[in-house]
Amino acid sequence: MLKSLFKAVDNAPLIVFRIFFGLIVFIECIRTFNENRINAYLLKPKVNFTFIGFEWLNFLKNDYLYVHYVLMMIAALFVAIGFKYRWSTVLLTIGWSCIYFMQKTDYRHHYYLIWLICIIMCFMPADKYASADAKINPEIKTYAMPQWISFLFILQIACVYIFASFCKFNPEWLDGSFIDQLFSGRRVYNKLSPKLNTPWFHQLMSYLGILFDTLIIPAMLWRRTRWLAVFAAVFFHMFNAYFLGIGIFPFLSLAFTVFFFKPEEIRKFFLRKKPVLTEELKKYHFKDYHILFYVVIVPYVLLQLLLPVRHLAIEGPVMWTTEGDRLSWRVMLNYRLGTTRYKVVDKATGQQISFNNKELLTDYQILKLNTPDVIWQMAQFIKEYYKKQGIDVSVYAARSNVTINRRPAKRLIDPTVDLTAVPWSHFRHHDWILSENDPKWNQDAPKQNYKIQKLTPIKKLDL
Repeated sequence: MLKSLFKAVDNAPLIVFRIFFGLIVFIECIRTFNENRINAYLLKPKVNFTFIGFEWLNFLKNDYLYVHYVLMMIAALFVAIGFKYRWSTVLLTIGWSCIYFMQKTDYRHHYYLIWLICIIMCFMPADKYASADAKINPEIKTYAMPQWISFLFILQIACVYIFASFCKFNPEWLDGSFIDQLFSGRRVYNKLSPKLNTPWFHQLMSYLGILFDTLIIPAMLWRRTRWLAVFAAVFFHMFNAYFLGIGIFPFLSLAFTVFFFKPEEIRKFFLRKKPVLTEELKKYHFKDYHILFYVVIVPYVLLQLLLPVRHLAIEGPVMWTTEGDRLSWRVMLNYRLGTTRYKVVDKATGQQISFNNKELLTDYQILKLNTPDVIWQMAQFIKEYYKKQGIDVSVYAARSNVTINRRPAKRLIDPTVDLTAVPWSHFRHHDWILSENDPKWNQDAPKQNYKIQKLTPIKKLDL
């Protein structure tokens, strides 16, 4: 088995994927400019909800961020054409990492997938053919690669689909309520076929989604069903791209298809001038890739298999607590609605201070105050906000009612806990996240009378 992993095969799939991937990221950067997402999600907000522990990335929060994106565009284009490939992939990985961890209010799972692919591509010999590097320096040109490279990419996209399938076996998905919300309000959808906006269609789409995610990888792997799977994948992803507007993920996912076909078939279709891989051309020194496989790839694969199930070791339902939700493949499972009102108390006087979320947040960010990590981070922002005015405060989530897929709203955060006095952990449950066993879970935020102390808002906050 291990011997077959290092078997020399045609490297056409990797070469073609390099081109597709570079162009896809290049186009995504252009879309970001066209949709003004840099200003709306990164520059306009007074505070950014970074991944916890990555607050230092706020040093990018200035107009030079546009230069950062331009550099990523150039790096992505260089990856596609294979120019200074190793440096370009490293630069793209660093650039994308900064943007990905810099803010999470606009969290998208395919951004995570792009980040993972960037990391993988840093180690791949993807510039050995049909590249500017190979044109400039013909000595690096090779026609083979170890077979485990194809297996690695297949495993990566399999993680996306298979874990996404497992997560869909829950009441919120199976009863069609999420699909109902997903399609409601889509103008193109309603105009094109209003009769499909019915419960039976939503139920059908729910089960078809599970079937597709579960069967697409096995169907791609089996030769007899491969082309049927390809047509199904194209239809499924183009349907989602047209009706749901989910960005570049459909095209990114389809790019992985090249690894499911025989390398010779990919060569004949995309790289017709590429020589047929003979025994003479197979002679390539793979010793370094043995070391890479055991030192880098094996730990990476184990991490990819463990991260999506880490929530099983954390107390509470992950759909409610969201602990263990990020960096996993819990794709398109629920709509969380709700926001949080904070109670801010001056520690010196015991008086409550009037605070409005709009003093720090945009309207879009306010709507994202419905997950524990974001609510906790906001409490830290509020504390720092008043610290700059010379006031030491305690911050409580006075009202944090959240609804998932139109279920009855429940209180998410214990209103008696000072969120600025409790640490955040990525690996354990937080007791201040309420569960159905807590009597506060069904209660509305208590109405109490406090003497209100009004302060002059600070227009800018540098955290």
